[in-house]
Amino acid sequence: MSQVEETTARALLRRLAVEQSECRVPSLAAAIVRDGQMVWFGGRGQVEGAAPTADTQYRLGSITKSMVAVLVMRLRDEGVLGLLDPVGGHVPGTPFDEVTIAQLLSHTGGLTAEPPTDWWERTPGLTAEDLFARIGPDEAKHRPGRTFHYSNVGYALLGRLITKHRGMSWYEALRREVLEPLGMNRTTLRPVAPHATGYAVHPWADVLLEEPEHDHVAMGPAGQLWSTAADLARWSAFLGGGGSGVLSAETLAEMGETTVVADGDAWVAGFGLGLQLARIDGRRLTGHGGSMPGFLAGVWADAKAGTGVLFLANTTSGVRYQLLNELLAILDEHEPRLPEEWRPVATDPALLALTGLWHWGPTPFHLLVLPDGKLSLNAVANSSRGSRFAPQADGTWLGLDGYYAGETLRVEADHLDLNTFILTREPYEQGPPIPGGAGEWHA
Repeated sequence: MSQVEETTARALLRRLAVEQSECRVPSLAAAIVRDGQMVWFGGRGQVEGAAPTADTQYRLGSITKSMVAVLVMRLRDEGVLGLLDPVGGHVPGTPFDEVTIAQLLSHTGGLTAEPPTDWWERTPGLTAEDLFARIGPDEAKHRPGRTFHYSNVGYALLGRLITKHRGMSWYEALRREVLEPLGMNRTTLRPVAPHATGYAVHPWADVLLEEPEHDHVAMGPAGQLWSTAADLARWSAFLGGGGSGVLSAETLAEMGETTVVADGDAWVAGFGLGLQLARIDGRRLTGHGGSMPGFLAGVWADAKAGTGVLFLANTTSGVRYQLLNELLAILDEHEPRLPEEWRPVATDPALLALTGLWHWGPTPFHLLVLPDGKLSLNAVANSSRGSRFAPQADGTWLGLDGYYAGETLRVEADHLDLNTFILTREPYEQGPPIPGGAGEWHA
């Protein structure tokens, strides 16, 4: 199964084979997505005596969370809830009533990482009633909003919220509203053959230990789903912008906005609303990793490049997550994209008249008309203050990103009014538009 060139396919397969061999993985499957389609699949190792296929199921682990988050965003878009709502207004009775839904989605609610039970990933699950009856004030580890603290318990609470508002299990809602519309019919709550068995590989010998698998019930939204490379390729295409009616493009983009970043000199990893984020080798990636005893998985989408990548493995540990980025790098090296052809676009003369040089005080800005009819305003020497703007019905322009995201730009006869900041054709142009007045320049 390959739509890439033979040499590219060989290079991708070799990288996969190196990972399976060096990391001693019982079986390993991976795929590349381009323009919404799986263009390469590779499988190494064995499942029931044969190489894994694109239809072989593996556990997804925490990739499940990203799918649960889509359901929550659908509820938001329907007006059933708000992201700033305290979760206690929807699912009362836990010590986390004041934590907002957005904080649960982004792991900034301060909840404990794991439930106060036996190792939940290796033991049968509890009902929501039993689980939350065990959770007391000590399971609040940080002030809500203070820091990023990954919480499996938070997603159990979101699963309970979905069940309450949909009147059915979180998985049944997911199946009807997300999985079936995306054609992900091999993504299930429990394994359905053909599927891999989860193993731990002995650290000092080439022997295996079979890991247990259970229904985790209330903790299921944190990591229970099983899926295939073919289905996960559809998920990667969805994350890359192929909403297919499941979510609007605007909501999907909102999920991928940076809510919190990993602490460091420069951010390379962060979290949005249910999605992990990464900046690697110039790529901005959205997706999620997953692990459960016996399984590892990961999926990324690069919306700008129109590419995605994923892997699935039946091992408790060992796969190096840089595998995904290295597979993308091989694709870029062997089959780089051609830039889109430039073509002229008809533009309103009134917009053409706005283009060119403007000044905010002494600082020069360039105003451009984009091919889609939006405006782009950026400082000539320092682009930290800049945004794209979309036209509004009342004649104003709404900031879409950057410093002026959400702010209003008004076009006046002789100046631009950007949320009280005045831009004129000349620096500190004399006349009434400049608040505080403007004198003459002098030595």
